[in-house]
Amino acid sequence: MSPELKILTINAAILLVAYLGIYPSQRPRRVAEMIPTDIVLSALALGVAGLLFWGSGVRFSLIFVEVNWFWFSLVTITAMEIPLLLWFMRRYDVPIE
Repeated sequence: MSPELKILTINAAILLVAYLGIYPSQRPRRVAEMIPTDIVLSALALGVAGLLFWGSGVRFSLIFVEVNWFWFSLVTITAMEIPLLLWFMRRYDVPIE
C-alpha cells in the first residue's frame, strides 16, 4: 500500500466513525458541539500519520506539489470532511449558528 493510500485510509476510517457514529449520537446537534470532537479526531488522524511517517523522509504528492506527511494528512482530511459535513448538516438539519 502506498504511503498516500495509508493516510487516506486512516482519514476515511476516522471520518466514517465520526459522521456515521459519533456525530449522529450527539445531542443537541449543533456545529459548536461538533468542533471539540472534530479537533480531537483530526489530532488523532495527524498523530497516527505522524507515528507512521515522522522522520521517514517520505514525500507525498498533492497533485502539483510534494509535501510531508503532516500537510498531506491535514489537507486530505479537510478535503474529505467538507462534503461529509455538508451532507450531515442537511441530513440532520444542523444549524450553522
